[in-house]
Amino acid sequence: MRLQAVSKRYRVSGQDLPILSDFNLDVRRHEFIAILGESGCGKSTLLRLLIGLDKTYDGQILVEGVAPRIGNDEAGIVFQDPRLFPWLSVEKNVALGLARFRLDRREAARRVQEHIALVGLTGFERALPHQLSGGMAQRVALARAIVAHPGFLLLDEPFSALDALTRSQMHDQLLRVREAADLTMLLVTHDVEEAICLADRIVVMSPRPGRIREIVDVDLPHPRVRGEAAFQRERERLHGLLGKSRGGESSNAAVVPGASPFREFA
Repeated sequence: MRLQAVSKRYRVSGQDLPILSDFNLDVRRHEFIAILGESGCGKSTLLRLLIGLDKTYDGQILVEGVAPRIGNDEAGIVFQDPRLFPWLSVEKNVALGLARFRLDRREAARRVQEHIALVGLTGFERALPHQLSGGMAQRVALARAIVAHPGFLLLDEPFSALDALTRSQMHDQLLRVREAADLTMLLVTHDVEEAICLADRIVVMSPRPGRIREIVDVDLPHPRVRGEAAFQRERERLHGLLGKSRGGESSNAAVVPGASPFREFA
């Protein structure tokens, strides 16, 4: 994945509102990148561009050598909300990730069962979404996103609504999925500890317009323990960078109507 001199602006009340400015990033295969920044720094706008939901930008974006487009088989995405169909079972929600593909019934069923097992939900195939916990529902969304075997997985703060214990369990699950499915991952988050727990590199953003302040290599072995001194040093370093990135700017995040499925630019 390559982003070169990417800039993005919206037209709001007759004026141009810059959201991203001169964003440059190369993502290597099987790498885990976290985009870290406060609300309003353009994190979710970046994901919209990467999956082809928005095609108006300056610069160049290439995913496996081609410009992003809706329905690109190379990228799956998991949102903040699981977005499951409440009347469909777990296995049928996961099977929606294969809807674009011409697979025979037996192969489709095999893939669905394989990925339900991969996210640790064997035995819940016939359960409906209202019968699942929040963490289990996000596991279904994760299985749906990767059942078609994409090369990249994009994550839009998928664990932000979960309690601390469930979030930690989901971090461990996500890393296991990454290894098993050989995925390259890009996560947007405002949670410093989440970024340290998961990422190989952390892209620290400055807000309005969103731009890269610094890219931090996280050279800590997995599993990463929050109480260890090295983890805490990374945490303090990143908090310091985020503090510097504000630069006295207003903290009010810009919101544009009709930006669904992302409600705000963060």
